[in-house]
Amino acid sequence: MTTYNFKLSILIAVLGIALVSCNGNKKAATVAEKETEVIPEDIVELRDDQIKLADIETGAIELRSMSGTLKVNGTVSVAPQNLATVSMPMGGFVKSTKLMPGNAVRKGQTLAMLENQEFIDIQQNYLEAKNKCELAKAEYNRQSELYKNDISSQKNMQQVTSNYKSLKVQVKALEQKLSLIGINPFRLNEDNISRSVAVVSPISGYIKTVNVSIGKSVSASDVLFEIVNSDKLFLELTLFEKDADKVASGEKIRFYINNETEQHEAVIYQTGKSINNDKTYKVYANVVGRCKSMLPGMYVNAVIQAKSNQVTSVPSASIVSFDDKDYIFVHDKDKVENGKKMTEYRMIQVQKGVTSDEFTEVVLPEGFNFKDAKLIIKGAYNLLSAKKNAGEMSC
Repeated sequence: MTTYNFKLSILIAVLGIALVSCNGNKKAATVAEKETEVIPEDIVELRDDQIKLADIETGAIELRSMSGTLKVNGTVSVAPQNLATVSMPMGGFVKSTKLMPGNAVRKGQTLAMLENQEFIDIQQNYLEAKNKCELAKAEYNRQSELYKNDISSQKNMQQVTSNYKSLKVQVKALEQKLSLIGINPFRLNEDNISRSVAVVSPISGYIKTVNVSIGKSVSASDVLFEIVNSDKLFLELTLFEKDADKVASGEKIRFYINNETEQHEAVIYQTGKSINNDKTYKVYANVVGRCKSMLPGMYVNAVIQAKSNQVTSVPSASIVSFDDKDYIFVHDKDKVENGKKMTEYRMIQVQKGVTSDEFTEVVLPEGFNFKDAKLIIKGAYNLLSAKKNAGEMSC
């Protein structure tokens, strides 16, 4: 009996030790689980003392009227009516020219003199046709009187009429040819036939290109001169698609050319009506005033005063950048771990817009409730540092 009681006591002791050991393992596992808690990628966790060290302050995401500036690039352009390409319809040999690139010219001024045998032929044909037409007209008038008095036949009258009308057509056609090469047909007579004609400027402006020299043979397709009128220049600016709603006609632009410090002004007169394949669109602005150093094709840096809109905005200091992306931090929740108060902050990616008065427009993720969010307005870069260097500030 005594032996049985002794064995029973040993069995109970062994079971007790096993239970204690099991409970101890469960507690150890629980502690290990707590020690290996996984924090989400967008969360930064700080204790109260770390929050004070990071100098964290909270604020709100606001709706503000923003009228910031947009920095854009573009080129100086000229309207088609202010840019002239000068050619000669019949070509010829260059007899003389005195112009160089950069020279100022006025509308109607002689740019060069050309010679061509065909110029003489056209003038000769015109004067001969004109004389024949005058004779045909006199004969037409005479035959008309005879036909009215039944002296001349109808067939004869028809022949005279046809000949007169054909010569009139010939004279009119030659008049147009003479005008095309720059000869006034109404001042032409047998005493002033010329073998040379003047190439004149169709507009006033500055010589951009000279492609002639004395004695050079040019054809009808050759460009002899290029003339540009820089009195009315405009800017062709390139904006990104996301800024399409931030500019409108009538807004002023400040711009600079050739890295100059002198500021110029322009006014937007038209915005693009379509988006290009590279997600950009064009804005056009008239240059205000004149600038002698400004020429078509020059590169410009421009600043556009964007129109005012009610947009979600945050203090510029609350935005942090990492890996070419922009973020803000907001208070996520408070909690207690191991008897210590902890605070979690969530990192949210945003897109920046215009900046004005130390506030920046931000585009928030879809569905984000900015009205209830507690924005970190001070210490955001300390939170970013804690996130990048886990263990240095975060738990």
